[in-house]
Amino acid sequence: MSVIPYLKPTVRARLGRGSSYAIGLIILLAVAVFADWNTIGKEFFNLDVAVKMWPTIVTIALKNTLIYTIASFVLGSALAVLLAVLKVTGGPLGWFAAAFIEFFRGIPALLTIFTFAFVVPIAFGFQIPGGGPGAGIMALTIVTGAYAAEIVRAGIEAVPPGQSEAARSLGMSSGKTMFWIVLPQALRIVIPPMTNELVMLLKDTSLLFIGGFAVKEKELTSFGQDALSLTGNPTPLVMVALAYLVVTLPLTYLVGLLEKKLDPKR
Repeated sequence: MSVIPYLKPTVRARLGRGSSYAIGLIILLAVAVFADWNTIGKEFFNLDVAVKMWPTIVTIALKNTLIYTIASFVLGSALAVLLAVLKVTGGPLGWFAAAFIEFFRGIPALLTIFTFAFVVPIAFGFQIPGGGPGAGIMALTIVTGAYAAEIVRAGIEAVPPGQSEAARSLGMSSGKTMFWIVLPQALRIVIPPMTNELVMLLKDTSLLFIGGFAVKEKELTSFGQDALSLTGNPTPLVMVALAYLVVTLPLTYLVGLLEKKLDPKR
């Protein structure tokens, strides 16, 4: 009979983490001993290619990625608040908000981007302002709004009902109660998951390649793919990965800090 089920949960967790670290260390040692470092250095860490590509990766690809991410996040957050309030309020608009959220959460983000980049212009004869980047930002705004709406809704429902009851007893309307009393507290609660959503959105910008951007409009991933074809060397893809990490690692660390600050029990 195995003794593992009789171990305390904390001990099992420590054993699990220890096993993971041990396996990771073994893999690293195996790579260090058996890998062909000369070929790896030439193919993936080519200094000549890196020096040649680095300025444009920063000034064009990383800059565009940050612009697309921030624009989509700001607009998507505003949409999320609107959808969450409508869903919580209920009625026909609440049903519309619920259907909107479920629809865009239920289909791949890539399909939404494709729809705004190609289907909407053909079906309605309407060019979305901003061309490919504009269509991409609109698609990511809707996707972010749909996902973040559920986060905001959870935050609204986490506010103690006594807060609303006290405001209404003072004569505030339901709209003012939601805007001045409930939403400020709900938005404070959802700061960590919304920051996590920002990290996910940053990586989702890699899906915008489908829009067929011009060279100066490309984000990190499509820029790296083009650079790979141009140089015949994967080093630009490694640089792109490093550029993503430069942005995502501080954001991930920030999420952890916010979670600890806003929830002292953690």
